[in-house]
Amino acid sequence: MDFSLTPEQDAFREQVRAWLKENIPRDWSRRVMASAEVPRPEAYQFLRDWQRTLYDAGFVGLTWPKEYGGRGLTFMEELILHEEMALAKAPQILNILGVGMAGPTIIAYGTEEQKKRYPAKILSCEEIWCQGYSEPNAGSDLASLQTRAVKDGEYWVINGQKVWTSLAHVSDRMMLLARTDPDAPRHKGITYFLLDMRLPGVTVKPLKQITGDPEFNEVFFDNVRVHESEILGGLNNGWQVGLTTLMYERLALGFGLQVRLRIALDGLIELARRMEKEGRVLTKDPVMRQKIAQLWIDTECLKYLGARAITKLLKGEIPGPEASTGKMIWVETHQKLQELAMEIEGPYSQLVRGSDWAVESGVWQYTFLRSRANSIEGGTTEVQKNIIGERILGLPKG
Repeated sequence: MDFSLTPEQDAFREQVRAWLKENIPRDWSRRVMASAEVPRPEAYQFLRDWQRTLYDAGFVGLTWPKEYGGRGLTFMEELILHEEMALAKAPQILNILGVGMAGPTIIAYGTEEQKKRYPAKILSCEEIWCQGYSEPNAGSDLASLQTRAVKDGEYWVINGQKVWTSLAHVSDRMMLLARTDPDAPRHKGITYFLLDMRLPGVTVKPLKQITGDPEFNEVFFDNVRVHESEILGGLNNGWQVGLTTLMYERLALGFGLQVRLRIALDGLIELARRMEKEGRVLTKDPVMRQKIAQLWIDTECLKYLGARAITKLLKGEIPGPEASTGKMIWVETHQKLQELAMEIEGPYSQLVRGSDWAVESGVWQYTFLRSRANSIEGGTTEVQKNIIGERILGLPKG
C-alpha cells in the first residue's frame, strides 16, 4: 500500500498528537495497569470516562458513517490515530468489543432503525457490549452451538448457556448466536440477536482466572424473550453475520492490540534498563539486546500486516480471513514478550502484587498470567492455522 499521506492526513496526525499531549491524564498509568491488554476491574470507570472524552473529541468511530455517530473518515486516519496513541502511551477504551465488533457488524447488516439506535451509544460508551458465541461444547467448533431460540408470536424465547464471555458482568448488550432451526444444516439454522442483558432470565456468573480477576463469565438464558426486531441480518443468517463479526474482531486485534503491544514493549525496554544481572544492566547484554530487537521487529511486522488489511478496507470490502494471520502473530509475539519480562526480572518474577519487593507492583506477573489466554480467546491458534491453510493458502481440509 502507499504510505504517503495527504496534506489533510498530515494535519490530522498533528491534531491527534496535540490533543493527546493536552488530554491524557498525567497519572493514569499509576492508577491503571498500563501494559494490560484487557481492562482490569479497577480501571472500568476510568476507561469509560476516557472513551467518552475521546468520543466527544471525535476520536472514536473515525470510519463509521456520520449519520451513525462517526466521522466518515478512512482507515488511514484510523491507522494514524492508533500510531499516535501508541507513541503517546494513551489509555485504551473500555467498550472494546462494541467498537471493534458489534458496531461495524450492525452498520453492515442492520436495519436503518438498528443503525440509528445502537452505534452512537457504543461509541460514547453509554452501552457496553459482549460477545455470546462460545458454549461449553461449542468453542472452536462454533457451528455446534446448542443455545436455542423458539418463536412465540413477535418474540423469540431463548434457552441455553454461553461461556468465556468477556466483560459480560458489566455489559448492557450481547452479540448472541442462537439456533433457530434445529432441523437445518449446522451452519444454516443460526440467527444473530442483539440481546439486552437486563432482560428477565439472563444470569451472569463471573469466572475467576489465574490472574485473580473475574474477566470471563458464564451466561445463562432461562426463557429469555427477545423481540424479533432485535434480529440482525435476517432469520437463520446468523452464521454469515457472525463470521463478519469475527473478521472485524481479528481486524480490531490488528489495530488495537498492536498499540497495546507497542506500549508493552516500550515498558519492557524500560524494565530491562533498570534490572541488572551479574552487575551489568540487562540492556548492555548482547543476548538480551538481540531478544528485545527481535520483539521490536515482530511488533513492526504486525503493524504493517495490519496496514495491508487497510488496502482491502479502503476498497469498501469487509475484512477477510487474512485477519487470522495478524491475530496469530500477535499471540506469539505478546506471549514471547511476557516470557521475556519474567526472564528479565529473574528471581523477582515470583513476587506478585502485594509484596513489598515486587517489581513495578507485580504488573508483569499479572500480564504474564493473562497472556496465557491469548492463544485461546478470539479463536484458538489451531483454528487460526486451519483458516490460513484452507481459506488463504487453499490447502485441503483435514
